[in-house]
Amino acid sequence: MQNLALSWQQSIEVGSVLAGVGVALHMSGRRRLRRIAPFALEAAVIAALYAIWRRAGELSTLGTSGALRRARWIEDVERSWQLPSERSAQHLVLGHPLVVQAANLYYATMHFGGLFAFLVWLFVRYRHRYSPVRTILALTTLVCLVIQFVPVAPPRLLPGYVDTARLYGQSVYAGGFAPDELSAMPSVHVAWAALVGWYAWRVSASRWRWLAVLHAALTLFVVVCTANHWWLDGIVGVAVLIACAWAQHAASALWNLIRRRLRRSPVQSPTVPVLR
Repeated sequence: MQNLALSWQQSIEVGSVLAGVGVALHMSGRRRLRRIAPFALEAAVIAALYAIWRRAGELSTLGTSGALRRARWIEDVERSWQLPSERSAQHLVLGHPLVVQAANLYYATMHFGGLFAFLVWLFVRYRHRYSPVRTILALTTLVCLVIQFVPVAPPRLLPGYVDTARLYGQSVYAGGFAPDELSAMPSVHVAWAALVGWYAWRVSASRWRWLAVLHAALTLFVVVCTANHWWLDGIVGVAVLIACAWAQHAASALWNLIRRRLRRSPVQSPTVPVLR
């Protein structure tokens, strides 16, 4: 499968152009152009986050020793916890070529596609909720990247599992796209999809919010049945998301408390001596 993902260098270039365009639009004398500026500036921020993600993935390939051993350890932990086997998830789809190919395509495209659509929707429809969600997204991605510096192999690299993407010539690791194949733990795919599902459900009352929840559930199943992630990868990814959301909430509450106290505190005027 030909993947059109940008390299981290290209992402920086795109982000720089978007930032320049955003600043120019913001300084424009036309009101319509100034209203477009926030879109360009936010796109520049997302491009920067993406560049960091790509670069960190490349750097994590510098130490690959123990990746297979850690993957086997995860497999043993899952069995001790009586989690369903990744093989059983694969067996549900392997007999249905169209389903497998659809799962491969979903894995390759919806990771960024779903998140991008959600961020655009949130920015346009619920601008006041965008900033905290974007902060949680950035924190979650950063923490996941730090954890991924310890390489862990995905199931598809172990005997007994089927690399469904290679089976049908749909692998994102073929062609010009070379992300780190040993960054299975935690799953950024699942963390991002869970963020999309949860916040779409929280901020909107529309019946269409079920699509975001379905996206989260479908992403979890797809990353497992294609043998790109362990169940535990997704569990840790969601745990990281929850921790970052609580951290952002606590920091925001603390900041608001400090601001309220500063506003209430009387301004002490300098004492002026009274002449009698």
